[in-house]
Amino acid sequence: MVKAIRLRQPASLDNLYADSTDAPPPRRGEIRVRIHAASLNFRDCLVVAGYFPSRDGLIPLSDGAGEVIDVGEDVPNLQPGDMVVSCFHPGWFDGHLERTQLRHSPGGMADGFACEAVTRPYWHFTPAPKGWTAAESATLTCAGVTAWRALVTDGQVKSGAAVLILGTGGVSLAALQIAKAAGAKVIATSSSAEKIARLKALGADHTINYSEVENWGEAVQDLTDGLGVDHVVEVAGPNTLPQSMIAARTGGHIAIIGGAGGFENDAMPFKIVQAKRLRLQGVTVGSRRDQLDMVRAFDADGRMRPVIDCTFPLDELAEALHYQQEESGRIGKVCIAI
Repeated sequence: MVKAIRLRQPASLDNLYADSTDAPPPRRGEIRVRIHAASLNFRDCLVVAGYFPSRDGLIPLSDGAGEVIDVGEDVPNLQPGDMVVSCFHPGWFDGHLERTQLRHSPGGMADGFACEAVTRPYWHFTPAPKGWTAAESATLTCAGVTAWRALVTDGQVKSGAAVLILGTGGVSLAALQIAKAAGAKVIATSSSAEKIARLKALGADHTINYSEVENWGEAVQDLTDGLGVDHVVEVAGPNTLPQSMIAARTGGHIAIIGGAGGFENDAMPFKIVQAKRLRLQGVTVGSRRDQLDMVRAFDADGRMRPVIDCTFPLDELAEALHYQQEESGRIGKVCIAI
């Protein structure tokens, strides 16, 4: 038995508790992994707060990384000592996604990675990028793959394209680095001078302080000589979508990813969508193939590293989730050391 943090129903931060879980020797097609780090996402906060359904005794957290310590029969390309990172949708191997492939995502209805070790089918993991720490690798499962899916798999981003990112969360910062590596120009928005300075240091070509510029969609148009951007990584939700549509060029691609800015505004400016022939694409993280391709690209590039805001120990998971949800000054990912 190994240490784990579980969630008691009704779900809330106060109902997280220390317990244990089993990580038995692997059977055919399985690996046993010593989890060294996890990272937090908006989705984890929603699960623990009870906004997403979960079961009594759930081990939360969708993103985990660690070291293979035992390998069952018929496991290709993995051996003890290899560093691996979990897949968000382990049943989605490649291609088109069916709803049935979403049922067993870790940290939702299935156990996640707030624990010291797990035994899972090998396809629940991919190799981690070479030379990365476990904490850095753990940021990829959700945020990294989402940004990759939005810009590369769905968006087919090309050199010279213009990309708009919103804020300084994990998806946005991953998208910034992926876009720059592809040779794109990046416009980034934020609400503070400190964050804007960090965005510039990470390579943003232009920045907009949306607390000072209410109509930032028009400001994006001005920065692109009236054309607009080819891609928008839209993480904030319906309250920012109208401005994102204004910012996009005719025929532009808007990746609809999250609702960090709230869900209460249901207005959809259909006239803009039709007039500009926009392509709105929902993103549900990505497939195992997306993750494999992303890791291969990161290994080949050698320059990209995720931005980590801070790290909490596993025993302080509740405090970490509270920080993830409430700290407006956060830049990058919140990680858990295990």
